[in-house]
Amino acid sequence: MAASDAAAAQLWRPSVNPWLIAVSVMLATFMEVLDTSIATVALPYIAGSVSATTDEATWVLTSYLVANAVVLPASSWFGLRFGRKRFLITCIVIFTFSSFLCGAAPSLGILLLARAVQGAGGGALQPISQAILLESFPPEKRGLAMAVFALGVVVAPILGPTFGGWLTDNYSWRWSFYINIPIGILAVMMILRNVEDPPYIKHASPGKFDVWGLGLLAIWLGCLQVILDKGQEDDWFGATWIRWATLLGCICFVLFLAWELTKEKPLVDLKIFKNRNFATGCLLITLFGAAIYGLVVLLPLFYQELMGYTALNAGIIVSPRGIGAIVAMPIIGILTTRMDNRWLIASGFFTFAVCSLWFAEVNLAIGPWSFLWAIVLSGFGSGLVFVPLSTTTMGTLSNEQIGNASGLYNLLRNVGGSIGISIVNTILARHEQIHHNEMAHLINPANPQVQQRLSALQGVVSQTNAAGAVTSHNSAVAMLNNMLSSQATLLSYIDDFRYMALVCFGCLPLVMLFKRARPRAGAAHAE
Repeated sequence: MAASDAAAAQLWRPSVNPWLIAVSVMLATFMEVLDTSIATVALPYIAGSVSATTDEATWVLTSYLVANAVVLPASSWFGLRFGRKRFLITCIVIFTFSSFLCGAAPSLGILLLARAVQGAGGGALQPISQAILLESFPPEKRGLAMAVFALGVVVAPILGPTFGGWLTDNYSWRWSFYINIPIGILAVMMILRNVEDPPYIKHASPGKFDVWGLGLLAIWLGCLQVILDKGQEDDWFGATWIRWATLLGCICFVLFLAWELTKEKPLVDLKIFKNRNFATGCLLITLFGAAIYGLVVLLPLFYQELMGYTALNAGIIVSPRGIGAIVAMPIIGILTTRMDNRWLIASGFFTFAVCSLWFAEVNLAIGPWSFLWAIVLSGFGSGLVFVPLSTTTMGTLSNEQIGNASGLYNLLRNVGGSIGISIVNTILARHEQIHHNEMAHLINPANPQVQQRLSALQGVVSQTNAAGAVTSHNSAVAMLNNMLSSQATLLSYIDDFRYMALVCFGCLPLVMLFKRARPRAGAAHAE
């Protein structure tokens, strides 16, 4: 780019009010993030409708996540090659049309194909929207801009299960996909009217398409996502296919790093990790993604599995987290311009850790709103982390680096979420067995208290049916074992909550690795 063009890029501001741009790109982001979580509650209905097992239906989620993950880091190259606005609109059209195909799918195979296409279309929506948003606002207002963007990224996963459960219960699981159509059309209309490319995009020369880079990226990310999604189900490294997939993924990951670091114009510029703020921010967003997505999965699962709530009711109970996030966004957007963001990020991690310890006080006698304030506060804490973390991570990068950085940043958040979900599910399954065995060893049949409890349960069985003594005794033992299993499962949930708190506390010293960004022309953010 010529010197005059570089100067123009630094001073460039969009001709449209940047808040209109924020709403336009937030619609696309909200639609994509909402769809990631909205389909989760509909899986049993999808399985029944297309004559598939529940395990087979989970590929509806996996196929989407794999395609989404592959496109995320490559979005910067496509934006430079075809124009960011044009590429964003194309992705929304692909996402919206494939949503219609998902809703109309007559079989599991067609649904999986449509979901893969939908994931590819949705992969670029978050990083491209974030890059447009950061460049459209002057440095002193980017904290507020990221607060608006965060409404889509933080609130959508919270509303998704509740909204998806309502649509599925009252209409059909197909409406979980059809709902994207009007949102997609509105997003395209607003982006056509309000969004424009900065000057450097028009003069960009991204080089030839990196086929080898994309191929290696697709293989190792695909292996990682499938392993995380299916690992607990197939006993992790006890399964031969997981060992081979891990080996293939590791080889392709190493080759990908070597290829991208030595290529003159790579598909993904990994040298950006030399920037200390960006590297620190990517590490923290990976850990935070694991914590927040783990919590988003864990709480509704607890209310459904142990408390017997429906998916819709469980979603309603945890939905106040969205209220906390919504309240936090405007406050934090203002605070990011007035104080050191490192203290905001640290406060967010601390708040989230405290809420996780609060959830660890759970028991089987709680009511639906026992953790109302903890849920609201966890939403507020997520806002405290997300907004200042995003702006500080991008704070020392030039506008030309934002697109590539945003793709990597969003990829690592999603990978962290997948890791977090996989870990919490594994801990639930493994620790339930451990706690069950530990408590079973403490139950001595000769213990008078155990005999008294069995006699009471046997009396209950005898009153409810005319079973014989042997049958009543066996039923009483089975009831006692079920009670033991419930307590063991409860303890495994408590372990999960405590581990999440430990992760968040561990992030506090890492926050101090950030350098405080200073206002300068062409920077992505100034604190």
